Amino acid sequence: MPETAMTAEPVIRLSAFLGMLVLMAGWEALLPRRLQAIGRALRWPNNLALVVLDTFIVRLLFPFAAVGMAFLVQAKGCGLFNIIALPAWLVILLAVMLLDLIVYGQHVAFHAVPQLWRLHRMHHADLEFDATTGLRFHPAEIVLSMLIKLAAVIVLGLPPLPVLKFEVLLNATSMFNHGNVRMPPRIDAWLRLFQVTPDMHRVQRVADGVTTEG
Repeated sequence: MPETAMTAEPVIRLSAFLGMLVLMAGWEALLPRRLQAIGRALRWPNNLALVVLDTFIVRLLFPFAAVGMAFLVQAKGCGLFNIIALPAWLVILLAVMLLDLIVYGQHVAFHAVPQLWRLHRMHHADLEFDATTGLRFHPAEIVLSMLIKLAAVIVLGLPPLPVLKFEVLLNATSMFNHGNVRMPPRIDAWLRLFQVTPDMHRVQRVADGVTTEG
């Protein structure tokens, strides 16, 4: 069973990635938040090539990534969630929430620590602002991020399912909240209670001195 799940993991993640990318690309084409001065033909090949490079480096250094580590942790019975008996649904909920909190803390650190900002500013150096901006990260930042997630999986004893769910959600929401898309104000106001929306994220971008998104 673990071998089958590990084989399916890259397929699940790639399918979710491509599905969300196509969805966001269509949304941006039909209802853009602003017209872009620099088109996709110039930016997208660079940003997507960076995704391929980042993925190759992570898979080379960490062949089984966070999900594989979760299988190992589960087999060894180590970590917090393997010590405390909790309902499966609660473990999934807490695991996703804790991983999200950890990644948020990481994001804050990459803005606050000068050495880390030198890596993270590649993300903010995009000349325009759309779904692929949410995929544009320095390879060293991706490696550090994976190390942080691996440490969280080990210490917390996270099971594979919520780790996979979180990885898929993290990738999809990153494309969504960087999207150059227009959304009805009422829907945006409701949705931002639960999720960072593109207009909500735009506040941070302006605070960072990045004003290309209008």
